[in-house]
Parts: sequence; structure tokens; C-alpha cells
Amino acid sequence: MSLSVQQNWFTEHRGWEDVVSIVLGILVVAAPVVYAEHASQYANISSVVAGMAIVALGFLQFMWLKRWEEHLELACGIWVMASPYLMGYGGQLAMAHYALGFLVAALAAFELWQDRNRNFED
Repeated sequence: MSLSVQQNWFTEHRGWEDVVSIVLGILVVAAPVVYAEHASQYANISSVVAGMAIVALGFLQFMWLKRWEEHLELACGIWVMASPYLMGYGGQLAMAHYALGFLVAALAAFELWQDRNRNFED
């Protein structure tokens, strides 16, 4: 792999990143169903809302790439990670939310870093 190909991979926004965001959002929505724990109703609602927001932002990035989408996705990832602490639930659902929230936030931070020199004409 040449150096220029390697640099482009790290500096250009790619479509697969948006697909991964969509899949992660779907997993966030599905986590309360999969683990079927007795988390509060608010935790389940929070998971669905955050997951749907991540999915919507992933689809928006396909059509209209703007920097604010990554900022919102980063916020959603942080919210998913923080929700077990804020809503007081644990177990496998909390572990899933820690992992999924971290992946969403890390991917959003990577996309922000890739787009740091891009002219978005906001």
C-alpha cells in the first residue's frame, strides 16, 4: 500500500463510515430488546431515541455532508455511554451501551478529524 493511498484513507470521509454509523444506531435501538433486562422505561426510550438519531444522522451524511452532523453523532455516542450512569441501570444492557456509545463517539471523532480541513460552505 503506497503512502498516498494510506494518507487518503485517513484524510477523506468515506461512505463505509456512514454505513457503520447506521448499523451502530440500529444496534443501540435493538440493545434493550436483545438483552431484555428490566431497565427503566426511560432507559429504553433513551436508547430508542439516541439510536434513531444516530441512524438518521448516518443517512443524512450520505446525502448532505456537514460538520454539525458529526458533532451531533458524537453527542449521541456520549449520551449512550453516559445513560447507564445517569439512569441507574447495569448488567449486559449497560455493557452494550458503553461499547456501542464508545464506538459511535470514536467514529464521529474520526470523521470530524478527517473533515477538519474540508470546506463545507456552512
